[in-house]
Amino acid sequence: MGLQEFQVVGRHLPTTNEPNPKIYRMRIFAPNEVVAKSRFWYFLRQLKKVKKASGEIIGVNVIHEAKPLKVKNFGIWIRYDSRSGTHNMYKEFRDLSRADAVKSLYQDMAARHRARFRSIHILRVVEIAKTDDVRRPYIKQLLTPNLKFPLPHRVGKSAATFVANRPSTF
Repeated sequence: MGLQEFQVVGRHLPTTNEPNPKIYRMRIFAPNEVVAKSRFWYFLRQLKKVKKASGEIIGVNVIHEAKPLKVKNFGIWIRYDSRSGTHNMYKEFRDLSRADAVKSLYQDMAARHRARFRSIHILRVVEIAKTDDVRRPYIKQLLTPNLKFPLPHRVGKSAATFVANRPSTF
């Protein structure tokens, strides 16, 4: 399930009482444009008195990452429905793009909380610019300068099939 970030813009249909209705814009993470429009109407119906039958979509655009090759830290505020109730949550992820961070969020929520795509509402996604603003220790441990990952048990290639001594793998 590769997610993309969409900007969906819509409004209530013009009426005689309201010839210029208010325009609503949402940033929605979805696998395709059809799901993005559907989620737009789902959220707009909850927030305002507008539904698909009495509204129109003005535009749907894909939002691309400005720097897709730079590793960034993201803070994500979510609200999700569990088996026992509704919960608010803040999570941090380290990824290349906002869409990838949200995809990691869905995988993490499915693994840790058995939460489905339909029960997770993403409230806000923010790129954490300063390293001091990172809250979670599992992201802080990756921010140390000159971070190295040791590679234990390295077995070197030998030219001969049989050698007189054992290889040194440390």
